[in-house]
Amino acid sequence: MNLLITRHDKIGDFIVTLPLFKAIKEQYPQTKLTSLVSKVNFEFAQHIEFIDDVILYDKNDLNTTLQTIKSKKFDASISAYIDTNLGKLLFKSGIKKRVAPATKIAQFFFNKRVKQRRSRVEKTEWQYNLDLGLKLFPDLQATFSKPLLNITSSKEKKVVFHPGFGGSSDGNLALDDYITLARTLQNNEYRAVFTFGPDDGDSKEYIQAHLDFDAEILDSKMSLYEFTQFLSSCFLFVSTSTGPMHLAGAVNTKTLSFFGDTLFASDKRWATISEKENQNNFLVPADYSNALYLEIEQRLKELTS
Repeated sequence: MNLLITRHDKIGDFIVTLPLFKAIKEQYPQTKLTSLVSKVNFEFAQHIEFIDDVILYDKNDLNTTLQTIKSKKFDASISAYIDTNLGKLLFKSGIKKRVAPATKIAQFFFNKRVKQRRSRVEKTEWQYNLDLGLKLFPDLQATFSKPLLNITSSKEKKVVFHPGFGGSSDGNLALDDYITLARTLQNNEYRAVFTFGPDDGDSKEYIQAHLDFDAEILDSKMSLYEFTQFLSSCFLFVSTSTGPMHLAGAVNTKTLSFFGDTLFASDKRWATISEKENQNNFLVPADYSNALYLEIEQRLKELTS
């Protein structure tokens, strides 16, 4: 089968679709898998060994995207996230079997719809995405080899702090508490590293201005794949629920993660795709208490003791 799998939004949203790719490739190795992705994920997707081809979803030139899709002559498509523009694009492309969740008006552009009711959060987002594959592969098992991304790096005693907010995150620590957390590493052999995304300039300036101990500030100019390689070499990644958190989980680096205290924003839906013992998840309300902060700090100390 020549199959197109689409996920044309943010970093973390693409990562939680990768189990669908990997399960199909491992269980149905003759399937040719092509991903349709947004610009932010395009170069990264090209490095993934279980994806055979990558198409750019160019929101500024959908006609070129359409012609590229048509030229590949796909037998079927699976869309983990849909909107009207994507629906029209795949409908016009002539793909005979088009699978998508039965949500939004856009579902009417797809002829194989799956009722999932994700708002109930009966499973994680990556498990919902993997379930879409059952429409084309009825015997597909929800299993795949781990780590999700096989990037081998020798581990270094580095703890990465990534304060920036992600698109789906409702829970996070204050910047001062990130600094206080990092300060606890000063008396052991772990080195604190702060990382920031392209839109985290204000956070970066604040952290730099208030650091009163030795810590590394990592420039964000590296590619997404290079950043993932870096994360695979680190001992622990500390952040809110955001794309880089999912990158860390994908390479099975330990995570200390903060989630919103609603079911929709919680780890029950957005947990990383890593071994359970590597996940340390906390629900953080907007007005979190000092007691919760101290609980998080204690967990960091236990992990690095």
